[in-house]
Amino acid sequence: MKVEVKEKTEPCCSKFKLFLAALSFVYFAKAFQGSYMKSSITQIERRFDIPSSLIGVIDGSFEMGNLLVIAFISYFGAKLHRPRLIGMGCLLMAVGALFTALPHFFQGRYQYETTVSQPQDANSTESILPCLANQSHVLKNEDISAESMAACEKEAGSSLWIYVFLGNMLRGIGETPVSPLGLSYLDDFAREENTAFYLAGIQTVGILGPMFGFMLGSFCAKLYVDIGAVDLDTVSITHKDSRWVGAWWLGLLVTAAVMLLAAIPFWFLPKSLQKQGEQKAQSMEDSPSEQDHFIPETPSPSETPRINISELAKGFLTSLKKLFRNTVYLLIVSTSLAQVNGFIGMITFKPKFMEQVYGQSPSKAIFLIGILNLPAVALGIIAGGFVMKKFKLNVLGAARVSASASVCSFLCLLIQYFLQCDNAQVAGLTVTYQGVNKVSYQQESLLSQCNMGCTCSLKHWDPVCSSGGITYASPCLAGCQTSSGVGKDMGFHNCSCVETWPVPSANSSVALGQCSRQNCDSMFRYYMAASVVGAFISACGATPGYIVLLRSIPSDLKSLAIGMHILIVRTLGGIPAPIYFGAMIDRTCLKWGLKKCGGQGACRLYDSDAFRSTFLGLIYALYSSSFLLWGVLYRSLVKRHKKLALRDQAKNGGQEEGAVDNANGNTVSEANLKNGIEQESECTI
Repeated sequence: MKVEVKEKTEPCCSKFKLFLAALSFVYFAKAFQGSYMKSSITQIERRFDIPSSLIGVIDGSFEMGNLLVIAFISYFGAKLHRPRLIGMGCLLMAVGALFTALPHFFQGRYQYETTVSQPQDANSTESILPCLANQSHVLKNEDISAESMAACEKEAGSSLWIYVFLGNMLRGIGETPVSPLGLSYLDDFAREENTAFYLAGIQTVGILGPMFGFMLGSFCAKLYVDIGAVDLDTVSITHKDSRWVGAWWLGLLVTAAVMLLAAIPFWFLPKSLQKQGEQKAQSMEDSPSEQDHFIPETPSPSETPRINISELAKGFLTSLKKLFRNTVYLLIVSTSLAQVNGFIGMITFKPKFMEQVYGQSPSKAIFLIGILNLPAVALGIIAGGFVMKKFKLNVLGAARVSASASVCSFLCLLIQYFLQCDNAQVAGLTVTYQGVNKVSYQQESLLSQCNMGCTCSLKHWDPVCSSGGITYASPCLAGCQTSSGVGKDMGFHNCSCVETWPVPSANSSVALGQCSRQNCDSMFRYYMAASVVGAFISACGATPGYIVLLRSIPSDLKSLAIGMHILIVRTLGGIPAPIYFGAMIDRTCLKWGLKKCGGQGACRLYDSDAFRSTFLGLIYALYSSSFLLWGVLYRSLVKRHKKLALRDQAKNGGQEEGAVDNANGNTVSEANLKNGIEQESECTI
């Protein structure tokens, strides 16, 4: 009699589902923390008065932390208690965020550069004379000895950016176990056909992290850095000013709290689980030793021999050699390396690009990235996972989807080069005082007949805007004679440079702040549309790309392969990309700020045309090289697929023809094919 065995359904609160939920939340938390740090890069650059190249080093310190431990975590972590290692990593990320925020509590209050002195009494009617009263201020700030500057730098705490560097590195160390151990744990205990769907779901939940991270960054960027400690009525700059510093430290405290919550579930998960769809055996029950220790206790002689650290270390080099003999794996790493270089450079300086090229405030740029680009990325990841599950694509199909998405997103990126706005009109920097566009930029060109008698500082950046839409570097350089009002409402009058401008203005007064870009709103909308469409298409290839990686390596090397992939890509992509992107962007600076102690600070104004060409040109070069590598990778996948097909055909043919024919010829060809495949990759697709 035939007995039907009904497969037991998985309970709604199984440990695998708990792990899936916990891993999704930790992906959210780490993306939330990392994206907030990215969104605060501009604020940190201004707070510590450092150039973009140095801020690139700070940004790359996260990958430096990964570099220190990821190879060992990926290899040894696969043999230990993976969930608890992930929990420990979450705790380290929380501590790193708190460490990064420490400089705010050690530094004094932020003092932005200005040539204008504020009346002590808010009700005072005192009139400041910008053109006549600046000489002592100029001498005080520009004629300073090296000894005095060193003492001033120490007092100002400008070297405290090192805490940000170290805290970000600690975050990188803590993030190390999440991806290699979490994804391998998922792939080990999930049904093979469900892996792509689960992976897409985790990445989709993870992409919500950057959305909230950028929104929090936008909110904090509008709050003054010393909020609660200063009277905001006395602050003469707004969040749109290039000297403004938002409350960058506040969001780090929030992200640290979220990361602490993400660590909790992993301490209650077992070392291993029952694979989905398999009958649960009594021997697979969780034992107390697996809950209490990273390394299992010594088993009895009848059980599996004990694995110690020395035995694991002996196999490490062998496993590395075996992994890097996989040609497909090497091509995947190379392709990812080119793409990640372009992506990291783009996402790090995209808010600054939107600010300098399209005249957007940092808070608005960050907000738009979080509210428009990132939802498009989430939808793209869902679409990619759905396509993989719906059509049950193999490795070749996944490679085609991923490569096609990369090419189409590059076309959207290419369109952005032609969506440009004119340079901001700044007298003496982008246009002459006669209204002619400038080709070369020099500090001396800030002087003209209209301000020659004012003895103005050429180093300070204290912009004012005339009614004609022309920005002047300071009220003094605009030739203003009198002023009125206090704080943000201060205005300057009888400005000789405004009076002598070729196009007559409605009046000869100027207001604090840089003029907004004219006729740039429509172009910015086109740019955002192209950016959102490109983000969606690019994200469609993310999940298929991961599947190509996971299916191109043997299961025993899966954690090591993912870890080495992250190690190489972050080392050669995440670390140098922000540095050389920042160094190239620094070359387009027109006006550097002045530190409190008189040294060169952060850049206040860029040549937007040169910025756009440099920034997009670097991205185009990197993505173009990745397309060439994609072609070589796809060709290798097709070649290997044909070899496997021939091997299967030879095997089936040999079974039909019999042992005699096999001995004469077919066995030799089959063995040669099999040996060739194993020597090349030692894996199956």
